[in-house]
Amino acid sequence: MSTHGTAVVTGASSGIGAATARALAGQGFHVVCAARRADRIRELADEIGGTAVVCDVTSPDDVAALASAAGPGVELLVNNAGGAVGLDPVEDADPDQWRAMYEVNVLGTLNVTRALLPALEASGRGTIVNVGSTAGRIAYEGGGGYTAAKHGVAVMTETLRLELVGRPVRVTEIAPGMVHTEEFSLTRFDGDAERAAQVYRGVAEPLVAEDVADAIAWMATRPHHVNVDLLVIKPLAQAAQHKVARDA
Repeated sequence: MSTHGTAVVTGASSGIGAATARALAGQGFHVVCAARRADRIRELADEIGGTAVVCDVTSPDDVAALASAAGPGVELLVNNAGGAVGLDPVEDADPDQWRAMYEVNVLGTLNVTRALLPALEASGRGTIVNVGSTAGRIAYEGGGGYTAAKHGVAVMTETLRLELVGRPVRVTEIAPGMVHTEEFSLTRFDGDAERAAQVYRGVAEPLVAEDVADAIAWMATRPHHVNVDLLVIKPLAQAAQHKVARDA
């Protein structure tokens, strides 16, 4: 097994973030697990031999503490903290929900990237993986606030790649489609388990967190001259955002 340096994963307390932390540890990274829920990330860090850092990516103080804990050389940053809230049409949208999604998905990614960029560059072989979404590539009804935020992540990724060209930091994005995790849809529908379950009803095999984590680990472990600009990953049952095969 090849041994890598330090990796930082935000939103590591559940779902794609936790699965990614495990996958990266399996590849030989020392993983700094960052999230708001202390008990969850401490348990995960103990399991994988990593380091837990309680961090709200919208808090400058928390992000500064994360950068300090990660140390002067970081090989990999996975900006996974994010999420969706609500599914209202634009005409009925709650600006507070939109603001919350922008704060975490876009500004949170910005905060952590800015704080860790010196350490990523100092490693001489840094990689940033931004966890976007197919929602960052296409619009759909009811998704206005989330699609706006994930489009923001996509454009920020592209801009950063242009700005860092010639420096030893890769800038990549993974854009998953339908992924069934324990919390994403529950959060979106404010804990309404029935509405959350409806999203995946009749879909035989949506992606699971481990599928996305496996792809992130693959992106991160390519030879460093290989930059996977964008990896779109969807389940076989999903041809497009609006076209999903469902059992009757």
